[in-house]
Amino acid sequence: MSDNENLFAYFRKNFPDDLSRPLLLIPEGHSISYADADNASSKIANCLQEFGAKKGDRVTVMIEKSVENLFLYLGCLKAGLVYHPMNTGYQASEISFLLADAAPTIIICSEIQKPTVESVFPAKRVKAILTLENDGTGTLAENYRDFSENTTITQCRADDTAALLYSSGTTGKPKGIILSHKNLSSNANTLSKSWGFTHQDRLLHALPIYHVHGLFIALGPVLLTGASMSWHSRFDVDSVIRSLAECTVMMGVPTYYTRMLDNNLLDPEGCKNMRVFICGSAPLLPETFKEFEFRTGHPILERYGMTETGINTSNPLKGKRIPGTVGQALPGTIARIVDDTGEIVHPGETGNLQVKGDNVFSGYWNMPEKTAEGFTSDGFFNTGDKAVIDKDRYISIVGRSKDMIISGGLNIYPREIELVIDQIPEVIESAVIGTADHDFGEKVVAVVVSRDNRLSTQKILDACRQKLASFKSPKMIHFLDELPRNAMGKVQKNLLREQFSDN
Repeated sequence: MSDNENLFAYFRKNFPDDLSRPLLLIPEGHSISYADADNASSKIANCLQEFGAKKGDRVTVMIEKSVENLFLYLGCLKAGLVYHPMNTGYQASEISFLLADAAPTIIICSEIQKPTVESVFPAKRVKAILTLENDGTGTLAENYRDFSENTTITQCRADDTAALLYSSGTTGKPKGIILSHKNLSSNANTLSKSWGFTHQDRLLHALPIYHVHGLFIALGPVLLTGASMSWHSRFDVDSVIRSLAECTVMMGVPTYYTRMLDNNLLDPEGCKNMRVFICGSAPLLPETFKEFEFRTGHPILERYGMTETGINTSNPLKGKRIPGTVGQALPGTIARIVDDTGEIVHPGETGNLQVKGDNVFSGYWNMPEKTAEGFTSDGFFNTGDKAVIDKDRYISIVGRSKDMIISGGLNIYPREIELVIDQIPEVIESAVIGTADHDFGEKVVAVVVSRDNRLSTQKILDACRQKLASFKSPKMIHFLDELPRNAMGKVQKNLLREQFSDN
């Protein structure tokens, strides 16, 4: 990187010489050039600074995926602001906590979300609450378009914060994950090289951009190599399959690939220009891997990462891709598997996966104790995942010690849902588990012990939908007289998963 270690400065240095080249190609038929993105992001940077945002201030963004949302992300980087994306499906209680914790200077949301935002986070606590819609309208658009296309990229150090993303904690309290300019630039650089990105690539981008996968993992290699993207506002399986013919790379979650396999449009001819399909955010079933390769001729490249680390491991671009594994540690990342005493385990033995590298975050926002707990004395981050490594250094994730559910590529922590269910007066206790689901990888299942046999599943669902994003709500609810426990009184969720695995 240059003396200015701002992530955007790194991207900008690698933009194509000809800025009229397309960055985004929209399925509806128009394109957005690198010049368009550069100019619009400069205007947004100037606009946000005019509203009073200063280097290091948080900008909370709760809007749907759009071209302007991408411009906004780049504008925040240019201005040295901390980009804080939020899932638009969050309910008032979730929004209230996240805004209070992040303490943003500016909030950008849709018009329909604005009353909720204002009710839980009064306008006096921020310098501006602006709106931005999918079609590019809204008060942010009305303001930024009058600003200059010229701006100075704010000077940043490598360890300055570039983004703040939240991951729900096992206690139910979300944790803010601090991602620096160095974290994001190092991972983008590693991935662009490991996955062979060049300016000739066109990435099929159908992922959301409130999540590390679509925001950093997908965008980074494109912006570093002057490549382009087929930009889809959402995953529509027919549209995505039709776009494959014009693309070379696709990144997706397992749900995307299972839905593509269920569609008759998927065939080798439509994939003839593709060089690699990449999958992550949730485990890919070996049968999905095998069926996709049979249907298209392409073995999916599975990798492994976390919000806290970006991507840590990957199956090779050139070489053997083994279904059920997440490949080997990437260059610049050290991965080790240890037992509960910290000793390295032998190949084939299960242990705790720990990683270290420039890609690994510096800590949790306003949570020094949690940060300290997350790292070993020699600087390795405890991922919370159980893993096995083979003699060829291929790693397989075999479980999650943090009890997380990954459904459709989204992280869901059972404790957050249990706290909502347990507040229902008729409920004695609950246990939330993830069970296999063909479409989403895992689905949320609640097991409830009630003091009143008249308690309905609908009442439980209503409580969850009122306080939680829809993707967190249980897809199935079962009632038991008591939860299975071990001698120490801990609920044995493994037994519950076995009992309800076929439901």
